[in-house]
Amino acid sequence: MGTSISELISEKIDGMSTSERKAAQTLIANYPLIGLRTVAEFSAQAGVSSPTILRFVSRLGFQSYPEFQQALQQELAAQIQSPFNRTTIIQSAKGSAAYPLMEAAIENIRETFHHLSTQQLDDVTDALSRTRSHVYLLGGRFTDPIAIYMAAHLKIIRSGVTHLTGQESNWRDQLIDMGKKDVLIIFDIRRYQDSLIRFAEKAQARGVEIVLITDQWLSPIARFARHVIAGRTAVPSPWDSSTTLFLMAETLIAGVTQKLQSSSAERIREMEQLRDG
Repeated sequence: MGTSISELISEKIDGMSTSERKAAQTLIANYPLIGLRTVAEFSAQAGVSSPTILRFVSRLGFQSYPEFQQALQQELAAQIQSPFNRTTIIQSAKGSAAYPLMEAAIENIRETFHHLSTQQLDDVTDALSRTRSHVYLLGGRFTDPIAIYMAAHLKIIRSGVTHLTGQESNWRDQLIDMGKKDVLIIFDIRRYQDSLIRFAEKAQARGVEIVLITDQWLSPIARFARHVIAGRTAVPSPWDSSTTLFLMAETLIAGVTQKLQSSSAERIREMEQLRDG
């Protein structure tokens, strides 16, 4: 697949002007629908001029606003594909690779980290390294195992880590203890889970700092998130691949371990003594 617009934004945002960044942030928070509206509507919502929107689109590499919108429409069509739809597409586009899913997953990793900015990862690592903050993790039907995996590692590195388990009502009970100093990591990929979106909205209303780890088409949770990290998930299978998201989680785990090197080493040492005892 080609480079998504969200990936282009991650790649180019450091070189954007302040007003162009506002356009980028507005698009990410309302992805992709605000980009399918007129230039005037997009500019009004972003609080910038119409020429700024056109400069923003040009900076992303598009020759015109209609070309930009056509790319968004193609992404929207891919975003709403069901596993059945993908089966039909895959059968009509079979290649000669011996292990096409493996090769696609490797390419997904390569392209994800090519477009991802170091600053994005650093910002999330810093948020997860604030030991006075409580960290909560949650995922969807197929992505919650990544949240469990990440929580298990973070609990060894630092205190104050909770994986939100059970049904949506159980998550909501946890909101009473969540506030402005806390961080919520949510994993959500297409077809995006309504219960996660509702929970993210409520958490954001309480001032919780939300980290969204999603696919290249961006979960609607992006509108509530402080940090959005997009990884490629499409492979020649009816099912999306979580390989890149697992590597993203491991990258953040490694970053937090390094950031909290002294305290985490002491914590791990004490844990080992307790186990031996």
